[in-house]
Amino acid sequence: MTEVWFYHLESRTLDEVLPNLLERTLARGWRAVVRAGSAERVAALDTFLWSYRDTSFLPHGTLADGNAPDQPILLTTEAIRPNGADVLFLVDGAGADSFDGYVRCVDLFDGRDADALAMARQRWKAVKAMGHELAYWQQTPEGQWERKA
Repeated sequence: MTEVWFYHLESRTLDEVLPNLLERTLARGWRAVVRAGSAERVAALDTFLWSYRDTSFLPHGTLADGNAPDQPILLTTEAIRPNGADVLFLVDGAGADSFDGYVRCVDLFDGRDADALAMARQRWKAVKAMGHELAYWQQTPEGQWERKA
């Protein structure tokens, strides 16, 4: 079964958290799919990941770029895994009906948004019913992660 980790964002934004998680993923020799809730978010992440740090970037691409199987990080709205990704990142309310092939799924949600929080609770219940191993990580005021469940 896939490990499904829920990350409750409170003191930092997705743009502040996602690059570090993606860097850790690549450092393990893993590939990733980042599934966003909209094409607009995919476009924004595509631009952001090239320039999020002055001294670095994260190698990635979108379906529109082509060569999806070669991308270490693929940004998409679709339920696909053409790059053989080990980790699925769900952002902006994107969901998944299946985690087949993934070692881990990371569901990032904005805890300051009541709708996003309610949707994350629904996803938690659904994933728990599927029998996957769950973990719940919450940000401390300093922006560190603390495992709560």
